[in-house]
Amino acid sequence: MKKLKLVMIGNGMAGVRTLEELLKLSNELYDITVFGAEPHTNYNRILLSPVLAGEQTFDEIVLNDLDWYLDNSIKLLLNRKVVEIDRVKRRVIADDGTEAEYDRLLIATGSTPFILPIPGNALQGVIGYRDIADTQAMINTAKTHKHAVVIGGGLLGLEAANGLMLRGMHVTVVHIGEWLLERQLDKTSGQLLQTALEARGLHFRLSEQTQALHDAGNGRVGSVEFKNGDIIPADLVVMAAGIRPSTELAEKSGIPCHRGILVNDTLQTYDPRIYAIGECASHRGTAYGLVAPLFEQAKVCANHLAQLGFATYKGSVTSTKLKVTGIDLFSAGDFMGGEGTETITLSDPIGGVYKKLVIKDDVLVGACLYGDTADGGWYFRQIRENHDIDEIRDHLMFGDASFMEQAIGDAGHSGREAS
Repeated sequence: MKKLKLVMIGNGMAGVRTLEELLKLSNELYDITVFGAEPHTNYNRILLSPVLAGEQTFDEIVLNDLDWYLDNSIKLLLNRKVVEIDRVKRRVIADDGTEAEYDRLLIATGSTPFILPIPGNALQGVIGYRDIADTQAMINTAKTHKHAVVIGGGLLGLEAANGLMLRGMHVTVVHIGEWLLERQLDKTSGQLLQTALEARGLHFRLSEQTQALHDAGNGRVGSVEFKNGDIIPADLVVMAAGIRPSTELAEKSGIPCHRGILVNDTLQTYDPRIYAIGECASHRGTAYGLVAPLFEQAKVCANHLAQLGFATYKGSVTSTKLKVTGIDLFSAGDFMGGEGTETITLSDPIGGVYKKLVIKDDVLVGACLYGDTADGGWYFRQIRENHDIDEIRDHLMFGDASFMEQAIGDAGHSGREAS
């Protein structure tokens, strides 16, 4: 039987995981061609921050080396950015003129950093934080320059700031929000994190808007100006103020997009021969940026590409377990609380521990943990499975271990009664 042609645009974690899942189900169905815009094989973007911090090398974060592609007969075309999808002739065309025909096409173009539309954003020394090239640029700059400004107080911004500080730079984090990591933490835990990071040497400007970046006189950024008129020195400006799904290619080829490439529960676009997965895809109004949902999508997408066709993706309930410069954080569900909810908190500032649980109608609907996240997974299961917590409410704050102790105690007690 003649093999079908599968072309994948993008060589990142979500796309390659889809290929791995597909090869488990069927390695005879397709001739596979992969276009990667970068000059590298697939690597773990989540571990860019340890590379920046000097804790790991790039070679250590590579997920699939060249041999993996060769062993699986995958044609890998690196350093080639696809610029056109011809849906009539079913082919893709790269910026160097390379063409590849497809029977099925998988778009896994990921996302791009949001660069603030302000004066000076094209100066030398102003970069996003997305790939190994950005990471290397930061490492190189830290050797020759002193002042860094990171715009964005989310996870990516804090990791960039920490890595640059460890490499000897004076780092200021600028954040438009009231507290750090406002999507993952509530105000109390966000302030605890800020205090801990300040003690390590980072500087913060919260509730601040960047108005302009100024030239040092040599075409390189030299300072940052805020809306209130303050100006601080900056030899390096890292934009970590969010990402945007990479949809330009799909839009140009007439595939409907809205905050991502629109996909159904089988990860197919409006053109059923074309699939989209990962950060570039919008499923039921959500574009996911976390690894767990992307890997769930990969399984479903592979199931359909393998022509099994019984798996569906209904969306993901997400939790966030982070380690920011050695500080453990966890959040899941509706951890902010609100009308109709009840909140239980435990605060131990001296021990560096804060826990907040949000309950609605005797069901745990949210959790935010700072400093001690050992029970994060257990709380996440309670949230995801809608367990009634009425009978265990008094023990809830003490997590999974308290129920084990209670069960052992109950068993011992009933044993004594029996004797």
